[in-house]
Formats: sequence, structure tokens, C-alpha cells
Amino acid sequence: MENKEYPTYVFEERMESIKKNLRNYCNDTLDLHRKSTSLLFNFDEEIAADIVEKAKELDVCGHEIERSCIRFIAMEQPLATDLMYIESSIRVISHVKRIAYLCRNIAESAATIEGIKVSNKIMGDLECMADYVQIMLTRGFGSFCNQDISVARELASDDDKVDDLFDIILSHTTELLTEKTQNALEIVNIIFIARYLERIADRVVNIGERVIFINTHKRPHIEELKKEEQ
Repeated sequence: MENKEYPTYVFEERMESIKKNLRNYCNDTLDLHRKSTSLLFNFDEEIAADIVEKAKELDVCGHEIERSCIRFIAMEQPLATDLMYIESSIRVISHVKRIAYLCRNIAESAATIEGIKVSNKIMGDLECMADYVQIMLTRGFGSFCNQDISVARELASDDDKVDDLFDIILSHTTELLTEKTQNALEIVNIIFIARYLERIADRVVNIGERVIFINTHKRPHIEELKKEEQ
């Protein structure tokens, strides 16, 4: 009995289908983030409701892609890098699902700060943070879909800039809360929104780490700890 060539045509077709679905899934989530952050500066109740529903749809879509990955492993028995890619795809999907839910949280919180009067500095920093996270998402999703390790390595430093913006917003909002109690709840919600953006950036870094792991067989944060111990 002859051994089947690896990979077979069906194998490649199914692998390409997973990659295509994952790419579309990432693009839809990227669009969701763009729409949710736009509500911070121009709130629209109908768009906010659509974002909540879209986040639910993306959760279902994520589960479907996860199942297709598991079926692929069971039926095609991928080897080496192919197996690592599929396993990493399942992990990445979990991060993307969480990002979609964080976008939903941003949309829901946007309603609570509509019309709030705070300094232009705070809202300017929040807008800058949202824009930077959008760039990170574009780069992070692209790094996985294209297996671009050079971009993946840059995501950690990008995340540091987002963390710096969060610290600035936290400092200014905390100072504002000590000065007046009026609109205190709305001001606290600005902190929550900034925190959601920070968490999205952290998830993007996790995605980048999967790209590095697939291509180097090393976990970035583990390697950094080893260097610190030496």
C-alpha cells in the first residue's frame, strides 16, 4: 500500500480554508474595534447596539473556526509546523474573541460618557490611545496571518506606548476626581475604557508571541526570564 504524499491536495485545501476564515475573522474584529472607539467621540445608539450584536456573532464564528481546526487535526493529522500553526490558531481565536468582547464593553461604556465635559487633554489622550491600539490590531493580526515575525517582535514595544498612555490618562482622571465629585461616575468610566484598550493591546502582544513561537519554537517571555536569571 502506497503512502499518501504529505501534504495532500485536500490537506492544503482545508488548511487554506482555515487561514481564509481566520483572516476574515480578524478583519471583522478590526472593524468592530474601529466602530466601537468612534462612539467615544460621536455616540450613536444604533451603532452601539449593532456592535453588541456583532460581538455575539463573532463569538459564534470563533467557536466555528475552532471546531474546524479540531476537525482538521483529527482528520488530516498535521505534522510539525502545520500542527503548531493549527494549535496556535486555536489560541489566537480565543484572544480575538476576547478582543471582540472588549470592543462591546467600550461601546456600552461610550453611552455613559456622552456629552461629558472633561479636559481636551484627557479626551485627546484617549483618542490617541484608541488610534494606537487600532494600529496594533492591524499589525498584530497581519503578523499572524502572514507569519511576519519581524512585526510580531515589535508589538511588545508598541504595547509599552499604550501602557504609557493609560498611565497618563489614569493620572489625569484621578487628579480630576480629587478636584470635583460632579460627573464622578462618567470620569471613572473613562478609566474603564482606557483599561479595555490596554487589555486589547495585551491580547495583541499574546498573538505576536504565538507568531514568534511558531517560527522559532521558543516562547518570548520565557526566554526573557532566562536571560534575566543569567
